[in-house]
Amino acid sequence: MSPRGRPRAFDRDAALDTAMRVFWEYGYEATSVSDLTAAMGIGSPSLYAAFGGKEALFREAVEHYVRHYGWQAVNELDREPAVWRAVEAMLLANVGLYTDPALPRGCMIVDAATNCAPGNDAVREFLAGQRRATRERIAARLRRAVTEGELPADVDLDALVGFCETVRNGLSNLARDGRSADELRSIVDIAMNAWPDRRDRSRER
Repeated sequence: MSPRGRPRAFDRDAALDTAMRVFWEYGYEATSVSDLTAAMGIGSPSLYAAFGGKEALFREAVEHYVRHYGWQAVNELDREPAVWRAVEAMLLANVGLYTDPALPRGCMIVDAATNCAPGNDAVREFLAGQRRATRERIAARLRRAVTEGELPADVDLDALVGFCETVRNGLSNLARDGRSADELRSIVDIAMNAWPDRRDRSRER
């Protein structure tokens, strides 16, 4: 009798990336365990053994999204010396992410659990916590701009951070509705025209 061949190794990272894309596309509640196992090419016992269940898998998938996709745009805040350029670069990077044809449209953190049954409040709060982390990154960059004299000392930082959040979230929603990258870039351009303490930026570009 010939020896049995070894079972194929389970690629956990590839399975996690696949699960992330399913949750990103359809949202937490609309995604079933059978949807996940079919996409990942594993049985439900393997899913539970490797990830602990649907909610645990979702949380890990969100963290995977943040590491590999979400923070890439937010990190633009630290790459540009001028604060308005930093915010513009972040928003344009978001446009690129939200409309990338190789990925689901929009932002997973914004769209994956906007409406949840009461039993899934923990999932909704988990995503809210992720959004608060992004808000704090934006707020820290704007506080630095105030300290360095780039923004007026009396600027309403809470409102300005909220403005950045509103534009980011709106871009995600419009991307989900099928708006093109060019359309979204035009919106970013208009949004940046509302930036406080504007100067003649044509000479800065």
